[in-house]
Amino acid sequence: MNYENVLQKLGDLKIDSYNNDFLLTWEKSNDEIVATVTLAELFKKLHQNGISLKVFDTGLGISIFRDQSTRTRFSFAAAVNALGLSLSELDEEKSQVAHGETVRETANMISFLAEVIGIRDDMYLGEGDSYMRDVSAAVQQGYDEGVLHQRPAIINLQSDIDHPTQAMSDLAKLKHYFGSLENLRGKKIAMSWAYSPSYGKPLSVPQGVIGLMTRFGMDVCLAYPEGYELLPEVVQLAGDNAQKYGGSFTNVNSMEEAFRDADVVYPKSWAPFNVMQQRTVLLINGDKIGLKELEQACLANNAKFKHWECNAAMMKLTKTGNALYQHCLPADISGVSCERGEVSKDVFEKYRLHTYQQASYKPFVIAAMIFLARIPEPVNAVKRIIERSHKRV
Repeated sequence: MNYENVLQKLGDLKIDSYNNDFLLTWEKSNDEIVATVTLAELFKKLHQNGISLKVFDTGLGISIFRDQSTRTRFSFAAAVNALGLSLSELDEEKSQVAHGETVRETANMISFLAEVIGIRDDMYLGEGDSYMRDVSAAVQQGYDEGVLHQRPAIINLQSDIDHPTQAMSDLAKLKHYFGSLENLRGKKIAMSWAYSPSYGKPLSVPQGVIGLMTRFGMDVCLAYPEGYELLPEVVQLAGDNAQKYGGSFTNVNSMEEAFRDADVVYPKSWAPFNVMQQRTVLLINGDKIGLKELEQACLANNAKFKHWECNAAMMKLTKTGNALYQHCLPADISGVSCERGEVSKDVFEKYRLHTYQQASYKPFVIAAMIFLARIPEPVNAVKRIIERSHKRV
């Protein structure tokens, strides 16, 4: 990697991320998206070469996980540590939140020395993104009123609407695989529902993919069985992006049609939009019986579509029969993690290292998001890191 070329590229971009949150990819300009991916790649290379990315002497990176997580949880921890921050996880059950403390009060109390707050809240449709914006408004008010010395940035680690750290990692992998972001133009990506023996999986991954990849001239094909719709406004956004940026966006009810001549396939299960709406109401009301009944009904409906599996026969339909398989992980692997799932064992094993590489971008994507949101002159700061070349060990 030619560091001078990277610095020149970053310098040519219009970056307006300082003191701004990263909640939805479509709220960021194309230059800011490119800057994030470029910086993530640079951080990845510097780390590989043993160079420290430390830019903070002190400070906290706070994580709030309202759902289970492996990759994103550890990626956030790795990112804040690499930049020189200490990690502190807010366990709401062990905090005063459990006793009714307000979002505004909690947000300010945890932010006195905080630089970033990463939040995962994807379980409640219509609630996760709203909660993140409530936290954002609270820390902004605390900063404006002089309570906080600095305004910590809010990073979306997965909401009910978007999963930007995942979608950006997907984009970084595609850039590396095809050689450049420009080379993505005209490439077909099939974002397809796939069978899973579980229900209630968030909509944010497929929504993040169709919302981001349509900005790079890709031919995005969204596929799902009838009744497994995504949020209408995100689908509309994807269509608008395709028209604006010169790609295409199609919506089909056939996995075979989506896979045909695809350069990239992304088979991933999700719950129907209307099911997530029902689930949110039941969760808020604590209706355990209702949740169990909904789960059983959804699993029975899922079972009608067990043939929606990414297997060797499906992959033969793709361009040259060798499309890139992507997944956010963990995948439901037939004969391994479940009897029947999203992907066959042989296909997953063939592309396993690709999915691991896809995931490996996430710590650096998150580090780039934090860096751009908290460093006022990011290009100069990156230059100092390179010139310093301080070894991690």
